[in-house]
Amino acid sequence: MTAIDKAIKLSEEIGLDLVEISPDANPPVCKIMDFGKYKYEIAQKAREARQNQTHIVVKEMRLRPNIEPHDYETKRSHIERFLNGGDKVKVTIQFRGREQSRPEMGYRLLQKLAEELAEVAVVEFAPKQEGRNMTMVLGPAKKTGSVKKAGSGTKAK
Repeated sequence: MTAIDKAIKLSEEIGLDLVEISPDANPPVCKIMDFGKYKYEIAQKAREARQNQTHIVVKEMRLRPNIEPHDYETKRSHIERFLNGGDKVKVTIQFRGREQSRPEMGYRLLQKLAEELAEVAVVEFAPKQEGRNMTMVLGPAKKTGSVKKAGSGTKAK
């Protein structure tokens, strides 16, 4: 009786499966286990790994160069909320008509926004003119401990 026959007989007596783990090894490595349970555990580990991945979402906020103060504050508070939620924000200023001849107005507006949100945001891409739009990307600022604790509490729910 060969070693393979002994292993098959032993696995049948126990009521488990004989699974070849590494066929390329010399001699091939096999284990006696419940194969269904093994597949289930691998699937669970893969599922848990997918859940623990962070999904980076880029939100977009559009502004105009001649925005009213109250509208600006509303947009700024929305951007701040997105950043506190861990999302990146792409801020776009749209120029129309004669506004296109004054891109410095848009640049100043984006600089003001970046300064006001310095506590919660990091400028990832500086203001850049693209056709009739000027864009800047803000990312959430790195914080110590408190964000990690709050983030892990929401994942458990």
